[in-house]
Amino acid sequence: MKTNRIFLVIEFLLVLIIAFTTGSQGKQYEGVIIRVLSQPHNEMVVAEKYLPEFEAKTGMKVEIINFGEQDRRAKSRLDASTRAGSYQVYYLDEANVAEFAAAGWVLPLLDYYPDEYDFHDFFDSFADIGSYKGVPYFAPTTGGGDFFMYRKDILQEKGIAVPKTLEELEIAIKKIHNPPEIYGWVARGKRGSGMNVWRWAPFFRGFGGNWVDENGEPAINSGAAVRATKKYIELMKYGPPGITTSDWSDNIEAFRAGKVAFIIETNMFADWMEDPEKSAVVGKVGYAPPPRPLISAGYAHGLGISAAGCKNEKLREAAGLFIAWVTSKDQEVKRLEEGYFNSYARKSTLEHPLFKEKVKPEIRQAIVEMDPFTELPIWPIPEWPEIGDRLGVILEELFTGVRTDIREALNEANEYAKEVLARRRE
Repeated sequence: MKTNRIFLVIEFLLVLIIAFTTGSQGKQYEGVIIRVLSQPHNEMVVAEKYLPEFEAKTGMKVEIINFGEQDRRAKSRLDASTRAGSYQVYYLDEANVAEFAAAGWVLPLLDYYPDEYDFHDFFDSFADIGSYKGVPYFAPTTGGGDFFMYRKDILQEKGIAVPKTLEELEIAIKKIHNPPEIYGWVARGKRGSGMNVWRWAPFFRGFGGNWVDENGEPAINSGAAVRATKKYIELMKYGPPGITTSDWSDNIEAFRAGKVAFIIETNMFADWMEDPEKSAVVGKVGYAPPPRPLISAGYAHGLGISAAGCKNEKLREAAGLFIAWVTSKDQEVKRLEEGYFNSYARKSTLEHPLFKEKVKPEIRQAIVEMDPFTELPIWPIPEWPEIGDRLGVILEELFTGVRTDIREALNEANEYAKEVLARRRE
């Protein structure tokens, strides 16, 4: 009997130890408050739905404050630059990660991203876009690259093979172009670093252009830039009316209305083409990586740790854990279950049974094939937004015919870039 009592006491003590240990680990961030400056993309909408589970498990409280894209960028820049530190986590994107990292406004992410959440499962191109000088500063919540989308029914009817090169594409465009029934091509013309520059840049990079020369000076006016601009303008001749000032929305709508044969746009728009309620080309669209030598213009959004907002190690660890949870494999599966099939950043998501069931095999294949050719098309420097927007104005003036001398126009863009860099570095 005495032996049994001893065993019972030991068993009771073990239960207490396990309970205490589990409870302390599960609630290690009790009392910690994390404020997230965000925008309401699908990833964050789904995260908010399951946030109570995360809070119950960790003990921390998380407040997600959403703004539109431009307001989000402005407010995060203000909070970071003034060192106000009102937020512990920033929603970042390809347009501002260089600025925030170079200024020390965000912390190197992998110092606080738990290993078990498998950072290396992210698409390499997405992780690269969230990095500055090779160091990751945000974990991707979503991202993508370019799909070459084409009317496979028209190609079959005309006996034309799917173009693999830009030269083959140009030949196919000319054969199919028959306005007003069908236009061969469409691409963004509207000014802006995220509009026409975003679409022009893959031509610039594909033609061998680099943002800087061997001396580190701006090279927006290089021979490659001139050739790329000339080709972009030539292809615009085969677009619908208004192409020279069109934005992505105009072009997507023209394509899915059945009026355009070829378009290169962000892969997330594949879902739009297959929407039976809004698309006239459901089942008629093929998907592939952009014809070579064009690159795939990569973008990524993600979450980073605010340096000013996380003034101690516990806050940094808590912020890192929250970011890891939002960008986890489990959360991506939750998005699939909620019906968001274009909101992913991980390689493993493509192998999930639900993704395979709902997403066409050719779209899945194109996603895999485009990744090696996907890169950030814009100049990854803090001064880019100002330089890029000015370049966008100049390109639109060339597209619309307000300017006709490509070399002279690009010289002006290049001089402006030099002025901005000099002014910012004084």
